[in-house]
Amino acid sequence: MPVFNKPKRIAAKGVVPFLGDDYAAFDRLNHDQYALLPGFCDVHVHLREPGFSYKETISSGSRAAARGGYTAVCAMPNLNPVPDSREHLEEELAIIRRDAVIDVRPYGAITVNEAGRELADLEAMAPDVIAFSDDGHGVQDPGLMREAMQRARALGKLIVAHCEDNSLLRGGYIHEGAYAKAHGHRGICSESEWRPIARDLELAAQTGCGYHVCHISTRESLRLIREAKKDGVDVTCETAPHYLLLDENDLREDGRFKMNPPLRGVEDREALLEGICDGSIDCIATDHAPHSAEEKARGLEKSAFGIVGIETAFPLLYTGLVKGGLLSLEALVDLLCYKPRARFGIPLGDDFSLWNLEAEYPIDPREFLSRGKATPFEGRRVYGRCKGTVHGGKLVYFEE
Repeated sequence: MPVFNKPKRIAAKGVVPFLGDDYAAFDRLNHDQYALLPGFCDVHVHLREPGFSYKETISSGSRAAARGGYTAVCAMPNLNPVPDSREHLEEELAIIRRDAVIDVRPYGAITVNEAGRELADLEAMAPDVIAFSDDGHGVQDPGLMREAMQRARALGKLIVAHCEDNSLLRGGYIHEGAYAKAHGHRGICSESEWRPIARDLELAAQTGCGYHVCHISTRESLRLIREAKKDGVDVTCETAPHYLLLDENDLREDGRFKMNPPLRGVEDREALLEGICDGSIDCIATDHAPHSAEEKARGLEKSAFGIVGIETAFPLLYTGLVKGGLLSLEALVDLLCYKPRARFGIPLGDDFSLWNLEAEYPIDPREFLSRGKATPFEGRRVYGRCKGTVHGGKLVYFEE
């Protein structure tokens, strides 16, 4: 697995000359000072369009992704209209074709309107979706999930699951742990995540469907997935940077610390770090979930769930995991690029990004290209600044 440190090697393959007029700006950089990395792939982002363009658009979200070194993203279907039919999917595809500056692959919904009552038109959407997901909603009915897996397998598509048992939520909005108890908050128990995973792993074993688990946050979830892999179940999983770098001890009475699943306990974070290091966790996805400033200004209880992360993922992980001595740079690139692309069948091509790994700076949301600014990492000092990103022979992001 190559991590390119000499951009001239890429130029020799004919990538950079395709930049045309854009190359003049790019070539002003002193390439010898920078590391050249393959274009990252995020299989879990929210681009909010159609339906919620005040939070994000495909244009702003894809440009933010390019700033973070990403050249491919998979867009979740909690939109308006939900892509649950060919007609509704086409609305999203038209905007992608018009406005995306990188490779944007949409998900199709598992159920109509993501309501969990009847299956969406999976067959009609299959040619143009990356996989099927009801992200933001757990599919509560096991019979419906079994049927979805059977149909997805016949179509050669993954089921990508947001695992959440609604009967166990009890109005919670942060982790059911020490912080919630100390500050009088209602908690979300770990079982609400791992119990649906246990159910779905049995269904995946029975149906033979490829199954991918979104944003795992608990040690129990990881244990179940490890065991299923040993038993031959076709399962992969992702976690997000915030679950690796933060836990409930980092919580503040601020909406930028509210996401779903929530920040868990120290033991959960340590287990996820172990899963990253031993290969049990297959990739890191950001769950980039932008909201308006007003929606994130209501404190932990009343703010919307979700934080942004696609512009900060690599610097945070490079600083925390690579410079922290837990992972090699090659292993981190594997988790951000090669493994997600392999699982979801997304080719890399000649995409790459150029990084100044020695640049140190504080994370400042005012610099974000995303419309969303809420991040729990605001002010954290990190290393690694993206200087340019190339997708399909075009310079899609550049910083002098």
